[in-house]
Amino acid sequence: MAAVNSRGRMTTLGGIAVALLSLLVVRVWFLQVVNAESMDERAQAIRTRTVRIPPERGRIFDSQGRIVADNERLLTITVDRETVKDDSVRAELFSRLSGPLEMPAEDIEIAFKSLRNDPLADIPLKVGVSEDTALFLRERGEDYPGVDVREDWKRDYLYAPLASHVIGFLGAIRESQLSLYLSLGYEPNELIGQFGVEQTYESELRGTPGYIKYEVDTLGNKLREIAYEPAIPGQDVVLSLDLAYQQFAEQALQTQLKVRQRTEAGKVYLAPGELDPGYAEVNYYKAPAGSVTMMNWATGEIIAMASYPTFDNRWFNAGISGSKFQSLFPNTQDPDQSILVNRAISGRYNLGSSFKPFTAYAALNSGQLPGGSTYRFKDEGTYTLESIDRSLCQQGVKCVFKNAVCSSSGSPCRYGWVDVEAALAVSSDAFFYKIGEQIMTQRNTNDILEQEVRKFGFGSSTGIDLPYEFSGALPSLALKKKLAESGAITEESARGYYVGDNVQFSIGQGLLSATPVQVARAYSVLASGGNVLRPHVVRYLLAPGTPDSKPGYADIENGRIIRDLRTSQVISTVDMSGDRREPILRGLKRVITGPGVTSDYYHKTTGEKLFANYPYEILPIAGKTGTAQGFNNLPWNDSSAFGSFSLALNRPFTVVAYLEKSGYGSQAAAPVAKCMWLAIAGQWRLPEVFPAEPLDVASTAVAKSQSMPNPQCLSTPYTGLRE
Repeated sequence: MAAVNSRGRMTTLGGIAVALLSLLVVRVWFLQVVNAESMDERAQAIRTRTVRIPPERGRIFDSQGRIVADNERLLTITVDRETVKDDSVRAELFSRLSGPLEMPAEDIEIAFKSLRNDPLADIPLKVGVSEDTALFLRERGEDYPGVDVREDWKRDYLYAPLASHVIGFLGAIRESQLSLYLSLGYEPNELIGQFGVEQTYESELRGTPGYIKYEVDTLGNKLREIAYEPAIPGQDVVLSLDLAYQQFAEQALQTQLKVRQRTEAGKVYLAPGELDPGYAEVNYYKAPAGSVTMMNWATGEIIAMASYPTFDNRWFNAGISGSKFQSLFPNTQDPDQSILVNRAISGRYNLGSSFKPFTAYAALNSGQLPGGSTYRFKDEGTYTLESIDRSLCQQGVKCVFKNAVCSSSGSPCRYGWVDVEAALAVSSDAFFYKIGEQIMTQRNTNDILEQEVRKFGFGSSTGIDLPYEFSGALPSLALKKKLAESGAITEESARGYYVGDNVQFSIGQGLLSATPVQVARAYSVLASGGNVLRPHVVRYLLAPGTPDSKPGYADIENGRIIRDLRTSQVISTVDMSGDRREPILRGLKRVITGPGVTSDYYHKTTGEKLFANYPYEILPIAGKTGTAQGFNNLPWNDSSAFGSFSLALNRPFTVVAYLEKSGYGSQAAAPVAKCMWLAIAGQWRLPEVFPAEPLDVASTAVAKSQSMPNPQCLSTPYTGLRE
């Protein structure tokens, strides 16, 4: 019996031995046949070292050739990871390196471990060493095995903080982006465009890395060069921006915001002549933010795009500590304080009366007004909804909508008989309230107003070549339900889309939201006679290596164009034939030149006093003011808007200014636009543009404050009008 058990055990052991031997054979076969190439690569990597050659990033120029983004050559000390894989060897080497690098060995170790790196690439230890330090280490390779010197590039923004929101900056690849950029051939610790043009045109600006492959000994010392592939620089980018106008726009915007912050806001009335005692103290406009957009209405090119608060994009490669960076760019839930927001393309705004030209078009194009442009309406200062049962008005339903208050009477302005032209000129709310109600109730509650204004691009992104554009929103039942789901409005208010919603929509209030660049495009449609353009901030892409014409300037005229974006990019057209455009155009001209209307007394147009001395004969313009009512309808929460365009084919520009919580459109935004128009007309000198002073890393300001050398063009006497 024992012999039988012994034979069984031997059989079992033999089976196990055969199985193990089979596994060993399979593993050897896998290593020698299937994985032979991988093993060969690993062995080859031990005998060779590949040094990556980063490409010089393409430069960025303004439309006049000013170099706004350049590159500074840097020397980086790296170490071969195989050489220092042993902890004791690494500690000894880093101790010896601490002297030449002027860094404690502990900091070198931190640098070694802190960055995400390609597992086969050398690891950077210190960026930006001197030529002397690099030469010292190169000449003593036997003392510093595995240590090498690599050429890198640092981005330099020569005119910062000018146009920082448009130009952008470079930043580390975020964790959420890592897999994408690794698949595109980037190194884990490579810098990429994270904002503005730097982000949008990252693939064109980056270039193609090169490499040098060396044979090395066991200590990591180079024996010979095996292969070499030069880096290909990135393409150069020419902006449509002109820094002279850009600087002037930023100066005018910041100066005016400071003026408004020192200006007393209007008083709060319970009824005509009766002040609200709850707001008896003096209140000033908050004026925390704003934007100015200057666009070519014939091509879609953006000539200037100012946004405030602004920032100096040099902070992002200044090598400051995390705590310092956090103090400059704090996380905030207060939109007034948001810095890294280009308000021209990301601002979500009511437009107030600056939206009325498009309501007028909707009425004219849809045939809503009997007699079209000849239709007249008697404005008595208020408008009472005609489609609402009067009994509901006694139950809290708002049935009466008022014009802005006239300072002379303390009650809503009464403009008398007005047509489309006059209603735009003096900004009669009542005229547009009537359109807002009847364009809905007389057409089976169809969304005619929404459909018509969509033709101008409202409610959809413009497609501008900048990241983080907001597409805007047009009032609708679907939008109300979406807002209710997010908690922005009550579920009860989202049960239907009501007449009151459309009435508010007609004067640019309520649930309407749009960006200043959308407004600029829409006004450009009126200016051009119907072309809906795609705005863009890049004029063309040039082949790498554009030569300089003089210090600080590139010779863009002799650069080789790879892609030309100068031609207009027409997305669609709006029918401006017949009597659709002309009454609107006449009304917007009258905003600038007058005359106003006379009812119980003469009412000036909303821009007549401000533009009294404007040289209209040199550069004729048209425009519209707007005041967007803010929280609780308190005057200091009202935002100021002004849209305008030239009528001259040789200077086809649109200028839109929007100043948040700054008061009436005629008193805050319109003066900024007026300064821009005076400069465009050649009647106001543009200050010279100088390169920036070196960044003061000890500063606590995120950007150096700007102001106009001569702010007199902003002068705007009080008109007594809300717009």
